[in-house]
Amino acid sequence: MVGIPNEMLATLSSSAEAADLWVRQNVSRYVIKGGVDIRYVAVGNEPFLTSYSGQYLPYIMPAILNLQQSLVKANLASYVKLVVPCNADAYEASLPSQGVFRSELTQIMTQLVSFLNSNGSPFVVNIYPFLSLYNDPDFPQDYAFFQGTSHAVTDGPNVYYNAFDGNYDTLVSALSKIGYGNIPIVVGEIGWPTDGAIGANLTAARAFTQGLVNHVLRSEGTPLRPKVPPMDVYLFSLLDEGAKSILPGTFERHWGIFSFDGQAKYALNLGLGRGLLKNARDVQYLPSRWCVANPARDLSDVSNHMKLACSVADCTTLNYGGSCNGIGAKGNISYAFNSYYQLQKQNALSCEFDGLGMVTFLDPSVGDCRFLVGLTGTSSIASASQPAAYFWISALLSTLIVLL
Repeated sequence: MVGIPNEMLATLSSSAEAADLWVRQNVSRYVIKGGVDIRYVAVGNEPFLTSYSGQYLPYIMPAILNLQQSLVKANLASYVKLVVPCNADAYEASLPSQGVFRSELTQIMTQLVSFLNSNGSPFVVNIYPFLSLYNDPDFPQDYAFFQGTSHAVTDGPNVYYNAFDGNYDTLVSALSKIGYGNIPIVVGEIGWPTDGAIGANLTAARAFTQGLVNHVLRSEGTPLRPKVPPMDVYLFSLLDEGAKSILPGTFERHWGIFSFDGQAKYALNLGLGRGLLKNARDVQYLPSRWCVANPARDLSDVSNHMKLACSVADCTTLNYGGSCNGIGAKGNISYAFNSYYQLQKQNALSCEFDGLGMVTFLDPSVGDCRFLVGLTGTSSIASASQPAAYFWISALLSTLIVLL
C-alpha cells in the first residue's frame, strides 16, 4: 500500500496531469517484473477526521477519479486499487445496529463507497480500542480486550464481548444504511502502545495483540458478519517511532511490536507456525556507556538543558503512566541527557550540558525504565538501521499482513 498525504489531495483533485505524474513516479515505475508488489493506493490518511473540520472533503472524490484514470492509462487499474483509510470517528452510534456515518459525511461516503464497490476496492478502517479507553475514564477496561468482559453490550439478539467487534459492526451497520452492507472491510491499523501513558504498557499490549490475532485467525467474524472476518488486518505498528508527533498523546511513539533496534517487546505468536516473534540478529550497538546527571553539581538550573534534550530526543517514557515516570527528579534529568547523548552518537560534547552531565559505564536503568544505547551507522536510535534488522523485519511484516 502506497500512501498519498492529505496535503496533496487538493493538487491531485484539480489536475489530471498531476495525478498521472504521481502514478508514474510512485506506482508504475515500481510495478515491474521483479519489482514491488503494490496492491493499494491510500488516497489521504483519515481525511474525514472531525478535527480537520471538513477541509479535505471537497478534494477526495475528484482526486480519486483523477487517480483512477491515471491507473487506467498505466494499465494498472485491474490490480492496484484505490482506498481511503478512515478513522472510526467517521461513524457513530450508541449500539452497533444503530451505526450511521456522521451526518455531514453521508453524501460523500455514499459516493466513495459506491466507487469502491464498483472498482473492487475494500473499505479501509482504523480501529483503536486503546483510544476509547484513553479518552473516556468510564470506558470499561476489560471490554477493550478479548478475554471476556463483565460489561458485555447487548444489542437485540446480538451480544458484544469486546470493543473491536462492537466498533466493527457499527461500521457494518453504517455501510448497510447507505446500501453497501457486504463490501469487504480491511482493518488498516489496529494496535496497543507499550509506554508513555496510563494503560500503555507491555502487559496490556501483549494481551490485546495476542487476543486480536487469535480472534482473527479463528475466522469467527462478528455478530453482523458471522464467519466473515476482515479481509486483512494490519497491526500498528512494526517499530517504535521516536520522532513521531505526540500531539494526540505521549504514547504515539510506542506502538511498535518491536523496539527501535528490532528486538521483540513481548512474546507474541502470529499463528505462522514459527512460534514467537524473534529478535533481529547482528544489530550493532554503540559502546555500553551512558550520559547521566553529574552528582557533584547543583542541578537546580537544569530545566533549559532538559528542554533542549527532550526537544530533540524522545522523553515520553517520563510522562505520567510511562515506564520511567517513577525514577525521581535526578533520574529524569539523567534519562533526558542520555536520550540526547545516544541520539548524537555518543559525541562527548553532547553530554556536557554546561558541566551538569557526565559519562558513566554503569547502566543506570531502573526496573522497567530502560536507558537506551544507540545504534552504530548514520541513522538515529529512532530507527533500526542495520541491514540484518531491516530486512528481517520487512520480511516479517509482509508475512504478517498476508496471514491476517
